[in-house]
Amino acid sequence: MKRRIVLVTGLAGAGKTSAMAALEDMGYYCIDRLPASLIDELSNTIQHGNEVRYDHVALSVSAQDFYKFKHSLENLDAYVSVLFLDASYESLLLRYKHTRRKHPLLLAGVANSLGEAIELEQNVYSDIKEEATFILDTSLITQANLASRLQEVFGKNATPSLSVSFLSFGFRHGLPLDADLVFDVRSLKNPYWDETLRSLSGNDKPVYDYVINDEKTAELLKHLTDYLDFALQSAKVENRNHLTVAIGCTGGQHRSVSVTNWLFDHYHNQYVTFKNHRDAKEVYHD
Repeated sequence: MKRRIVLVTGLAGAGKTSAMAALEDMGYYCIDRLPASLIDELSNTIQHGNEVRYDHVALSVSAQDFYKFKHSLENLDAYVSVLFLDASYESLLLRYKHTRRKHPLLLAGVANSLGEAIELEQNVYSDIKEEATFILDTSLITQANLASRLQEVFGKNATPSLSVSFLSFGFRHGLPLDADLVFDVRSLKNPYWDETLRSLSGNDKPVYDYVINDEKTAELLKHLTDYLDFALQSAKVENRNHLTVAIGCTGGQHRSVSVTNWLFDHYHNQYVTFKNHRDAKEVYHD
């Protein structure tokens, strides 16, 4: 069995520490702040060592050392993934103000304000973000949901072949930064205007039936699945191991939840599939 290595990187304040803790709970051997001078020695140990702890390894890595770590590990006979922790400018600003901690770039004297520090780091990490196997937007998720998302992709029983997360959201709450594909279903008939359905969500059968059984929804789903069939097959050919498909409506309660549930069921027997409802009133995860 090939060993699995996860390089954990991303913006300060976006949840790298929490992600490493979650991976450790999943049984990964987690290494933080490994000097770059030791990465070749570690690579050799992972390649030739017999210790079980090296079967699943997570390494927290800075922007400065990222490419040295990646180049040292990518030629191993192992599955090497890059997890990028991201968050919106606004959420990072609020987190630092709430914790009263100083941003690393402020401590280093590189930036003159918290806002400038966040923007500078976003620029520094822009190229590294392009290298990511999986981008996780932590702006609006809880610690428990973060752990669940990581379990989907990096769990010991997770297959290295393509898995797909279907994510519902509300445009009024912002786009999910970790989405690979985003689809807008606001053109569908809205259950919100039916007072008997307003307080329910797409997880409830009356709302689900109202959305899915409409003729316009049937037409949209035909076009959507035609495109997804092509996109998912292309992702397999490109050896991608995870794709996040986001479905958005106005509030993330009715239409997007219903369509996400339908897509999850539709593709469940073709791929390893997961679903998350980011903005539904009752947080749902499967």
